[in-house]
Amino acid sequence: MSDNAPPDNAPPDIEVLAEDFEDLKAIVYGFATQLEDNTNKIKRLASAAASGDGQDDNGDSNGKDKQKPKTPPFILWLSGDQYARELTALASWVQHLLVPSYLGEISSSAPWCASWWQHPPAVARLHACWLAWQELTNAETCGLTGPSVWHRDHLDPMLSQLRAADGPFAGCMTNPDRPQHTMLPVPPVTPLPPLPVAEPAETDQAEVTA
Repeated sequence: MSDNAPPDNAPPDIEVLAEDFEDLKAIVYGFATQLEDNTNKIKRLASAAASGDGQDDNGDSNGKDKQKPKTPPFILWLSGDQYARELTALASWVQHLLVPSYLGEISSSAPWCASWWQHPPAVARLHACWLAWQELTNAETCGLTGPSVWHRDHLDPMLSQLRAADGPFAGCMTNPDRPQHTMLPVPPVTPLPPLPVAEPAETDQAEVTA
C-alpha cells in the first residue's frame, strides 16, 4: 500500500462529496422532471376523455385541430327553432336555385305544390337533396365529379319521386294557372298489440352449486 493512500477510517474528501452531491441533485432533478411530465400527460388524457377530444401520439390534445364528423340532421326529427332555421335555409335554396333551374313544366304527370313546405315527405326529400348539394358542390369535399354525382344520384331520383303522379303532390297543382294544395290523407296504421315476453330461463341448480 502507498504511504500516501488515506487510511480506511479517514474522512472522505470534501471535493469528492461535493461532486457526488451534485450528481445526486442531477438524478433527483431528472426524476422530478419526468414525474411532472408524466403527471401533466395523465391530466391531459383525463381531460380529453371527459370532453371527448382525441389525443395524438405525444399525448397532446388535438380536439381543437380535428373536428368530430357531424351527422346531418334528419329534418323531420327537428322541432322548434332548430326546425325553423333548417326549413328557412332550405326554402331559400328551393326558391332561388331548385325551382328556377330544374322545376320545368307543371302537368298532370309532373305536379308541383307552391306550398311544398306543408308536405312532410316533400320537406324530407328536398332537405336530403339540399344536404347532398352542399357537400357535392363544395370544392374542398367533392372533387371535379361532385356536381355530376349530385345530379345523377340525388337530384334526378328525388325529382322523379317528388313529382310523380302518385307522389306527395298528387292532389296539388297540375296547371300553373290553377294553384291547388291538397294534403293527402295519412294511411291508417294498426298499433302493434302487446307481445308475450319470454321469462328468463332458470339457472340450472347444478351450475349454481358447481
